[in-house]
Amino acid sequence: MGASSDPNQDGSDEQQKRSEIYTYEAPWHIYAMNWSVRRDKKYRLAIASLLEQYPNRVEIVQLDDSNGEIRSDPTLSFEHPYPPTKTIFIPDKECQKPDLLATSSDFLRVWRISDHDSGSGVELKSLLNGNKNSEFCGPLTSFDWNEAEPKRIGTSSIDTTCTIWDIEREAVDTQLIAHDKEVYDIAWGGVGVFASVSADGSVRVFDLRDKEHSTIIYESSEPDTPLVRLGWNKQDPRYMATIIMDSAKVVVLDIRFPTLPVVELQRHQASVNAIAWAPHSSCHICTAGDDSQALIWDLSSMGQPVEGGLDPILAYTAGAEIEQLQWSSSQPDWVAIAFSTKLQILRV
Repeated sequence: MGASSDPNQDGSDEQQKRSEIYTYEAPWHIYAMNWSVRRDKKYRLAIASLLEQYPNRVEIVQLDDSNGEIRSDPTLSFEHPYPPTKTIFIPDKECQKPDLLATSSDFLRVWRISDHDSGSGVELKSLLNGNKNSEFCGPLTSFDWNEAEPKRIGTSSIDTTCTIWDIEREAVDTQLIAHDKEVYDIAWGGVGVFASVSADGSVRVFDLRDKEHSTIIYESSEPDTPLVRLGWNKQDPRYMATIIMDSAKVVVLDIRFPTLPVVELQRHQASVNAIAWAPHSSCHICTAGDDSQALIWDLSSMGQPVEGGLDPILAYTAGAEIEQLQWSSSQPDWVAIAFSTKLQILRV
């Protein structure tokens, strides 16, 4: 990624290109996207459409690394009500549990995937509505699946709440009024700890053992500037990163020292849309945005001031604004990005 090779190398350039970047063209604009983590499903992703109509689509695609083609399995493509705001495969590397995919839009839905010789398909396993008083609930902006305890999913909603689900019981564990305004993203930091960001401009951390209280880790410097995305460092839970709406910078926080960012990443030329911490390293993060760039940063010098600010160590330019970015936890050499109708898998 970011490296270019000499085109005069007797035909090996094409080979090299083929093995560094794979592209899939979807029949529609892609928004939500996620890597599967199962060991037996390498290079598998879910992608979802962003269509301004009620019926949308989700496809499950797989890279065949013998020929470099990403193919969609028509039997694993299904219709979805509204565009999914997020989609995540069950965090089950060892393949101990059923093969599940969750999506958020008007409700949280959990889908069961079967791709056996006897027949493959996707069926709706659960439809979870967090509003007890109505058959409607505030649209879900995002959710996160708890890796340490896969029966738990946390959702964030425009109705200011975060809801923690026990998907085995198909019941609400906890529902909290988390913020003063819409909650835009949620991320787990451990078994019973999660954080959320909101239109009220704050990052708050919650501990399920003490539901009455939350800790404000950061508030955006301009009042009422929404925070739209949150990434919690999987290798070192002291660190998280957040994106400010319509801003080209990414704010990295150390939860031991609230309110003050440890570092601000300021090399994007337009709004940042997505962040992903490296699954295998505590000091690498990827960011992507409307400048069509995906940048990888090494934050190992995080504590020390760097003259003129930090520069990324790798840069990749896509064909359009990058809206979505995911770093594969089962194959940490690969990052996936989505822009317009294209999904690209990049070797980093």
